Amino acid sequence: MENQPTTSQPKLSVRFFFLSLGSLVGLIVSATSFLNLAFATLDKKFPDVLNATYQYGYNTYEFTAMRSSLATLIIFFPIFLLVSYFWKKYQRGEMGRVDEIVRKWMMYLILFLSSIVIAVDLVTLVRYFISGEITTRFILKVVVALAVALIVGCYYMFELMGKKKFLGFNVGIWTAIKASVWVLLLIVFSFCVMGSPFKQRLLRLDDRRVQDLQSVQSQVISYWQQKAKLPEKLTDLANPLGYYSLPVDPEFEKGKVYEYAKKSDLSFEICATFAMPMPKGWQEYNSGYGKGIYPMAMPAREGGTDVATSYPYPGPTGTNDSWDHQTGRTCFSRTIDKDMYPVYPKGL
Repeated sequence: MENQPTTSQPKLSVRFFFLSLGSLVGLIVSATSFLNLAFATLDKKFPDVLNATYQYGYNTYEFTAMRSSLATLIIFFPIFLLVSYFWKKYQRGEMGRVDEIVRKWMMYLILFLSSIVIAVDLVTLVRYFISGEITTRFILKVVVALAVALIVGCYYMFELMGKKKFLGFNVGIWTAIKASVWVLLLIVFSFCVMGSPFKQRLLRLDDRRVQDLQSVQSQVISYWQQKAKLPEKLTDLANPLGYYSLPVDPEFEKGKVYEYAKKSDLSFEICATFAMPMPKGWQEYNSGYGKGIYPMAMPAREGGTDVATSYPYPGPTGTNDSWDHQTGRTCFSRTIDKDMYPVYPKGL
């Protein structure tokens, strides 16, 4: 859009100042959440097998970053477009010298940040290329980061130069359309990888069931060590003095219950009805977004102690195959190893 001639009055409009501030904050938050969501989704879609193990288990907690970025993007991006619309609309009127200074400072700051992103992006690309760690998801991250930086930088460069059209297209409208399409495609892609909210709820319900069954199993073992025998029925585990209450299936109102059966003096079986099969696949060691390339995204701690294991059964290898299940009623047979779980001596 062509710049309007400024007046000789050094006026500063409070409205324009906060519109500029809102546009800047909205842009930074939208771009950051977009990149964070893209990186987290690519990490889940294309796990690095050199940095992961193939295992069973629930990893619903690993979608926390995706959920947060997705929610932020869905809310802040439309707000950014709306504030930017009024920001440009205000410039069509008469602007004072101070207003023009605020406008130029904002655009130069955005161009500076875009240049930093592009430079860091290229440096990281070369570093990973030299180390031989070029993967599909890394290339896609480089492309996404470059595209975002170039789209933002080019738009505000045209805005700073006062160009309203480029190749016959309105720069503002065309940029808004491209950005909206990118955001929409990323949201759809993230839902394809993460699953719908309904699927996420089913996974979390099954996650809860596995935790409850583990709690029951732990109490059965404790019962054996205390009394040298297995409980006859599930209600025998209830211990008000020990502040332990039996877990209840989260969908008990639909008739789903936890089951327990004593099979022999040392063997028992616990059962539950699951909504979905237990997830299985590559689980990465390092938490967060993996090896990120964007300075505003959460970096990985290479060589650190942050380890993401298969919740809710975090073992030395992070496996959870002992609780593997399919959809529907599944039973888990267990046998007490008297050497590993000896009976406590009387009087202790």
